Amino acid sequence: MKEEVQKAIELVRPSLQADGGDVELVDVSEDGVVKVKLTGACHGCPMSQMTLKMGIEKVIKSKVPGVKEVVSV
Repeated sequence: MKEEVQKAIELVRPSLQADGGDVELVDVSEDGVVKVKLTGACHGCPMSQMTLKMGIEKVIKSKVPGVKEVVSV
């Protein structure tokens, strides 16, 4: 599942990088929780939670069945 999640992250990465940010995959647990680290302009941005849930999580869930949640660490 980790490889599939990484491929999904690659789909959202260009839009994050266009705004000076990025995302790194930290871990994928067996119960479907994906841990990511927001970096660059995304780290500490007031909109980062919305980016995480409405952007990154939405794409990952649509591409990888079994993912329940995406959290930032």
